[in-house]
Amino acid sequence: MKTYDVIISGAGPVGLFLACELALAACSVLILEQAAEPQTPFKLLPFGVRGLSAPSIEALDRRGLLDALDIHKRMKNLFAAGSPRQAGHFAGLGFRHDEIDETQWKYRLPGSPPTHLISEMAELETVLTARALALGVEIRRGVAVTGVAQDADGVRVNGTIPGRWLVGCDGARSVVRKAAGFGFAGTEPEFTGYTIKADIADGAKLRPGRTVTSAGMYFQTQADHILIQDFDGGAFHGAKQPVTLEHAQAVLRRISGTDVQIAALHLATTWTDRAYQATSYREGRILLAGDAAHIHSPLGGQGLNLGLGDAMNLGWKLAATVHGTAPDNLLDSYAAERIPVGAKVLDWSRAQVAIMRPRPESRALYEIFRDLLKTKDGATYFAGRVWGIPAGDRPVAGLSVPNFEFADGTRVNHLMRGGRALLLDFDGDAALRTLAGSYGIKYVGGRPTETLGLTALLVRPDGVVAWAAHAVVDHTELKSELARWFVPHSAHNND
Repeated sequence: MKTYDVIISGAGPVGLFLACELALAACSVLILEQAAEPQTPFKLLPFGVRGLSAPSIEALDRRGLLDALDIHKRMKNLFAAGSPRQAGHFAGLGFRHDEIDETQWKYRLPGSPPTHLISEMAELETVLTARALALGVEIRRGVAVTGVAQDADGVRVNGTIPGRWLVGCDGARSVVRKAAGFGFAGTEPEFTGYTIKADIADGAKLRPGRTVTSAGMYFQTQADHILIQDFDGGAFHGAKQPVTLEHAQAVLRRISGTDVQIAALHLATTWTDRAYQATSYREGRILLAGDAAHIHSPLGGQGLNLGLGDAMNLGWKLAATVHGTAPDNLLDSYAAERIPVGAKVLDWSRAQVAIMRPRPESRALYEIFRDLLKTKDGATYFAGRVWGIPAGDRPVAGLSVPNFEFADGTRVNHLMRGGRALLLDFDGDAALRTLAGSYGIKYVGGRPTETLGLTALLVRPDGVVAWAAHAVVDHTELKSELARWFVPHSAHNND
């Protein structure tokens, strides 16, 4: 039986994107997916729509996938900078484009991809599936992971499927996480959330949009689509009971304070704000990414972006490890970099819940945050946090590479389509070309239209700046940083 370089459990967006990254780097990949069909009814509902943040958009653009999303083509002009439309929210409190000061985002260059977009889960999975298959990824649907074993040389899934590495991208109830014994710690829920598609007999009794009441919150996006938050400590969701028409109606009436009637219930699911994170992202040859590694409420839609960031960070590091071209501890840097990011998102989710509670002190905080979001600095701060855009004068090292444009119209994002690291040289330093060649890194010489005061940058395959020079290049410093992320490999073609 074939031994795969990497087996991935879960064919959601995170598992598919990780598979694409690994296959792009010439790894053999098998995805096992429990569901027999790729789409579920809930992915086709308006609540199956998610917001893509700047790092996710940049990642998709760097792999040539952004324009494959039809929803991107339809909506890319909807969120133009300076428009009066709502751009996002914190705990249901909206901020608008015309209230955001984008000049505070030092590394956002003109012509860069949008800061945020709306994405349909079903379409995103379709695009990623097509790319994965085109790259040679094998996808087996209707195959659940039921058992996991590992030794020093590899893993075995379900007793018969061998691989060198296994990544659990199998969601909040991850079988891989539980079977491999990962620690999972966090805070318990405060509410049960309901996502409902129903016929409402007297829908005029409900207010459109998001309505916060003394009992909770309901959010009506369309006449027959409703989201509810009931602060019951997550009791109903935890009881794992089916949502009946009678129960949905009783909860909706209590939260809305109306006697609204549900004529027919078509679909209903529950969720909570339980916020947990794996205490490590790696146990031997088994790793976690996406909701398998961290769960939180879907408020603000940051879960998808967090998972895609995991996949982009892990892909090139695991591929280098598979091929034996990784420096010591490269794979350990995945958890070192991503666990703090996940912890911040969980705290962001908890903070939103804290001001949405139906209590007087939370209502007071809610009003203060409402005023704050109406200020330019407040709106800019919250937009930057939600969209993953750093503000201020932080050094560029450790951040996403700006999308520099060169004289021939080529942009950095286009140069990253092949998944290779880049050494950008704006001043034509011959020594940099030689260094890039010795590590098999793509050398790019030439001065962009805007340098942001930089003279050279080392860019990892995931688009993160590993090193940057603002004036004279310190070659010793650059060599040290090259050795941290790569191994000499002069046989690479340095085109």
